[in-house]
Amino acid sequence: MHSPVEQFTIKVLFEISAFGIDISFTNSSLFMLLSVLISLVFLSVAIKPEALVPGKLQCAAEMLYEFIANMIRDNVGNQGKPYFSLIFTLFIFILTSNLLGLIPYSYTTTSQIVVTFTMALSIFIGVTILALIKHGLHFFTFFVPSGAPKVLIPFLVVIEIISYFVRPVSLSVRLFANMLAGHTMLKVFGGLAVMISSAGGFALVGTFFPFIAIVGLTGLEILVAVLQAYVFTILTCMYLNDALHLH
Repeated sequence: MHSPVEQFTIKVLFEISAFGIDISFTNSSLFMLLSVLISLVFLSVAIKPEALVPGKLQCAAEMLYEFIANMIRDNVGNQGKPYFSLIFTLFIFILTSNLLGLIPYSYTTTSQIVVTFTMALSIFIGVTILALIKHGLHFFTFFVPSGAPKVLIPFLVVIEIISYFVRPVSLSVRLFANMLAGHTMLKVFGGLAVMISSAGGFALVGTFFPFIAIVGLTGLEILVAVLQAYVFTILTCMYLNDALHLH
């Protein structure tokens, strides 16, 4: 049986180098590209009819639109409308990548910390720059809790600064760890089922329990894939709200 973590190995498909920098096209790059293409094709096909009575695909696209619009409205307010495209794109990309990784012999790009951390760091830098542009030096009052006793302010400021700069780490690790753990568990139970079935005889009866576990874990992984896309997106909305309103 292959190692459960072998599925996360990055493999070079096309070696590319520019100015001495390795920018090879890998399996991770391929499935990121596929996630983008699948999302574009789905949304293009779904909204193309523009029917008064929407079909299934158009209804699904409109539900996604309303879902993200309501998320921004509830967590950021009306000032969050200009950032709808960013939040919607982020949610669709993560959701598609998570679900695409559940297909056998595919690759889960969100199981790579470099991918999730790059997205989280980009969001962190973006909202910080936005806050500085909007509020100037007043932004730094964000690290001073209102109503706190003056004697505790130096300690609270340190804690607030640490918690602020930990945001990209926690945001990226949460998504990466959930995808990594879930797919590893599926591989373990899948390998166990194969080993038992290969023994033959009465051992075939024992494959029933790993098979049931695989079905259950797959259903759970679908739920986790959707939930993690939601969590990543709603936390981005909260960080955006902090940048716009400083609270």
